[in-house]
Amino acid sequence: MFAVVSIAGKQFKVAEGQELFVHRLDAEEGSQVTFENVHLTSHEGNVEIGTPSLEVNVSATVIEHLKDDKVIVFKKKRRKGYRRRNGHRQYLTRVKIDKIA
Repeated sequence: MFAVVSIAGKQFKVAEGQELFVHRLDAEEGSQVTFENVHLTSHEGNVEIGTPSLEVNVSATVIEHLKDDKVIVFKKKRRKGYRRRNGHRQYLTRVKIDKIA
């Protein structure tokens, strides 16, 4: 069984027991969160598609908050002496999907 759910503005295909990284959620580590914006579910070949969403909830547990690897942003214009180097680390939350109901 899997579902397509919107979490923090992005859509993810999730299954029970799966761990995934999403943008930082406003929840404590170890707490339960519920995602109500489910667009599609599939169970034993039966597919339900919402217009735009279904009345299905996805429960998950927040495992930890962390930062992603550094991404280097480098801008340059040739022959002009213009060079800019910048770095960025995205804030992430690791969640484990407990139940699709």
